[in-house]
Parts: sequence; structure tokens; C-alpha cells
Amino acid sequence: MSIDPKAFRQALGNFPTGVTVVTTVDTDGTPRGLTANSFTSVSLDPALVLVCLGKTTASHPVFMEADRFAINILAEDQRDISGLFASKSPDKFSQAAWHPGTTGAPLIAGAVAWFDCTVHQRVDAGDHTILIGQVQDMGQRTARPLGYCQGAYVGFQLQQAAQEALARQARTTALIETPDGVLLSAGPDGLDLPTSGDVAGLLDALKQHGVQASVDFLFAVFDTPTGSRIVYRGRSAHPPKDNALRCIPVAELPRLNLANTALQAMLNRYARERAQDAFGIYIGNQDAGEVRPLATA
Repeated sequence: MSIDPKAFRQALGNFPTGVTVVTTVDTDGTPRGLTANSFTSVSLDPALVLVCLGKTTASHPVFMEADRFAINILAEDQRDISGLFASKSPDKFSQAAWHPGTTGAPLIAGAVAWFDCTVHQRVDAGDHTILIGQVQDMGQRTARPLGYCQGAYVGFQLQQAAQEALARQARTTALIETPDGVLLSAGPDGLDLPTSGDVAGLLDALKQHGVQASVDFLFAVFDTPTGSRIVYRGRSAHPPKDNALRCIPVAELPRLNLANTALQAMLNRYARERAQDAFGIYIGNQDAGEVRPLATA
């Protein structure tokens, strides 16, 4: 069986992880680092951890020669650091606060936890190298970690925003994507997103139209003159079985030209962020607010 690399990557993206910056120094002492979420513990005694490094990354040769490295687990407010070390910027360490650890490997300021390691073993594994480190020093602080799943950062702060909106008797809306497109309800006032009083009610309503769906992540939390609105991203493996719901291909969403300008703007944003596979969260009201960008790690 041939496994499609893109589909494989997307399937793996369903496993929520933290976000780390892996750092080392090259032979002339220049700090090097990259963003990675393939990190896990290996052993308690001795204390071993590992991270998987892509062989095509620019700093891979440096990590293959270095005898030390550090793994910095990023905090929820360090999305900019994740984006910086995922970029091709040649001067990453001039834009982030850091200091050398016990081994000399750079430790990123503000990380929720860090592990300063010497290289224990390198394992060749396909298009990656498994880098196993023996922990020589470590530290942690009280903070919320940064999470990553399905192409977007996730965190507790946005969940709290949703809970606050629910306390204001919010309506629940969802952008449900199927293999054929996004589901829109066809009513007397035109197209709209499926809406209910809460998530359970929304999912039950979709089932009545033959749609077995899930809601996964927040897309927007905003206030309207009639109350608060929570919008989730969700998905379904199958299209609806009746005409009460329509599947609109993602690429066609910006061309709908709906009378409801707030809804049209939301669909435009969804199409744009889906194309980039990097979503944000909108916080505000139906007229103005802020989209917090969630760049791919």
C-alpha cells in the first residue's frame, strides 16, 4: 500500500502536541535552532529525551556534529518565538532572548520548561534523524504551555474565552467541512452556517440531516446585538443526505457575495486560512475585532 505523504502528515496532525525550539551551537560557537513538535521522553533512569529532526532542515548538519543540544518547551505566549525559529531568518537569536545552559546550548527565555542535554545517540530514520539526548540540567516555570494540533496553535486562554461567551447565553455555530465543501444551511433568509444553542444541540441537528460531524477548534468568539456567538471549526466524512444543507467548495466561498456581510467576511477568512493551512481566532464583535494569527509550527 502506498501512503500519500501529505495525507500522512495531515493524519498525524490530529495528535495534539506541545511546541519546542531545539537549539545547539556550531563549531565556531554560533547558536543554531529550529522549531519542532516531535519531542518525547525516552527514559527516566538515565534521563533521556528525543526529538526528530528533518534531514532537509538547514541546521540538520550542525546537529549531526554537535555533542550537545537543548529542548525548550514554549509557553502559550511564545507563538512569535515558534514562528521565528520555524522561519528562514538568518538572525533568529538576535530576535529572541536567550542564555547558554550548562552544556553551552542556548536556553530560550520564557520557556515553560527546558532540558539541557548531551548527545546520547543518533538514529537514522527515513527522512528524519532521531536525536536522543541525556539530560544534564533542566528547569521549569509556572505557565501554560503552547499546544499545536491540525495545523493550528491551541491554548487554554481561548477555551476560557469560549466559556465566558457561554456564560452570556451564546449561540453556537460551526464551519463543518466535508470532502465536498463547507456545510451551509439553506433557509428562507438565504444561506447561513448551522447554528444551535450549544454544541450538543448543533451536532444533534446535523444528525437529523444525515451528517455525523465533530467540532474541534474555536474559529471565532464575538458579540452581536442579540447575544454572543461562538464559531467552531469542524468536519464530517460525508455530505448531507437532504437539501436543507448545501456543500459549498472552499474555493467558492469568497464568490458567494452574501447579503450578510459579517458571514461573508467569515467565510472569506476561512477560505484564505484553509488554503494556507494556518488558522486564527477572531475575538471581538460582529463589526470589529482582532484575528490572532496561528502560524504553522
